Amino acid sequence: MTNRVEEAGVEEAGEAAVLARITKALDTVLGDCAPDPGAVTMETRFVEDLDLESIDLVVLTGDLRAAYGDRVDFPGYFASLELSEIIGLTVGHLVRHVVESLR
Repeated sequence: MTNRVEEAGVEEAGEAAVLARITKALDTVLGDCAPDPGAVTMETRFVEDLDLESIDLVVLTGDLRAAYGDRVDFPGYFASLELSEIIGLTVGHLVRHVVESLR
């Protein structure tokens, strides 16, 4: 069975495309509280800058799993992090995890 990333082609696995996909997912998760377009960067922190709570991260990764399928192990990734790393997690950390998982 072909997943959506394979159908979209190699470009979908680039950092810019993954950043755009995460930004789109954040818009869904945060709704009216979503940052302005272009405000989310690789350095944006989920907790400190976006005020995401743990349930928001669960919803976010659920949305991303729908896009990237089983090739990206979000639960395993978060389980490998210490609490302080989760608190300081940036969008860039997640982008790089997705890109590396899709290679």
